[in-house]
This record gives sequence, structure tokens and C-alpha cells, in this order.
Amino acid sequence: MARIRYAVVVLCAAAMLTASAAAQNNEISGAIGRIFISDQGVPGTFLADSNIHFGDQLSYELNYGHRFVDIGVAALTVEVPFVFSIDQKVNFTLGNVPKSFNSCFLTPSARINFFPNAGFSPWISGGGGFGRFAESSELEDGSHNSGSTGTTVGAAQLGVGLDVRLLRSVMLRGEVRDLYSGKVQLNVNPQSKQHNIFAGVGLSWRF
Repeated sequence: MARIRYAVVVLCAAAMLTASAAAQNNEISGAIGRIFISDQGVPGTFLADSNIHFGDQLSYELNYGHRFVDIGVAALTVEVPFVFSIDQKVNFTLGNVPKSFNSCFLTPSARINFFPNAGFSPWISGGGGFGRFAESSELEDGSHNSGSTGTTVGAAQLGVGLDVRLLRSVMLRGEVRDLYSGKVQLNVNPQSKQHNIFAGVGLSWRF
């Protein structure tokens, strides 16, 4: 009888340790920051300022990740960062562009953390998915926007960051992600696709 009790205790302890280890393979995180978009030149306008200028509105990220491999010096996590921004301002000399737009990006990625179990863990991330722009129905000059007010584009994601351990399962995270995407529809034709640079800080919880 004593042996049976002992075996049950051992099995329960092993199950708890296994569950605890498995639980630590998942993480959710949130961050707040800004998206920076470089000026976009519009060819053939012959204006003193022929660039489209973008505001740097507050932006947010939600992220889920699952760690598949951990070899001590490095760990591989598949993550799903979702970055969004509301009411990003637009400025152009002619005033014929939407006055603002909302944007969101969903880019499943692979992330490599170096020294994942240490107090400081730098990481790199790369992947791709799509972005969605919702252009304002009002132009910068106050008139109605008869152009597109909803655009879906492909997007690639490259990121770097640093996780700093605060508690056993809680990390402070600083990050920069380049969300390279197709263009938001602005009723003019900028020269190139755009780099949407998200820089933010937040918390990550492993469970």
C-alpha cells in the first residue's frame, strides 16, 4: 500500500513538473509605441514640397508566441505579432490625400532569443503576412474622399528586441519592427512601398 501511495505521489509530481515545463513554452505580450513612416516622394508634381508626410501616432502590439526549441544558448519561438494604429495623420501640399488612416498588420514570424533563460535576452524576428489600411472618407482639404477607403496589402516583418526579466515569468520587452508593406491608397502615386517602423515597449508573460 505504501508503495502504491509513493508511486502515485511520484507520478503526480512528474505530471506537475511536465505541465509546468510545457506551460512555460507559451507567452502573450503587449506593447505600446509609435509607427514611423518615412516621407514618400510624389514624382511629376513640381511642387516646392512634393513629399507626403506621415504623423507618428500612438500604436499598439498584441502578440502570442509558442516556444518549440530551447537549447540553452538560443530558443526558437513561433510568434504572431498584431500591430495596429488608429488615426495616423497625412499631410501633402495639394491637400488631396485622406486626412488620416487606420492600419493593422498580422505577420506570423519566427523569433530567435539568445540566452532565453538569462536576465537579459536579445532577439531577432522575421516573417510575413498582410496589412490592412482604412483610409479616411475625408480629404485633408475637407472635401469627400471618392478614392479607396479600404486596402489590403502584403507585409514582411523584421524585428529586433530585448527581453529583461522582472519576475520568473514576466519580462520587460523593448522592440523595433520594420513592417514593410504595400502602399496605403492616398489618391497620389508615391515612389515606393513603405516601411512602417514600430518602436515600442511592453510586457511579456510566459505560462
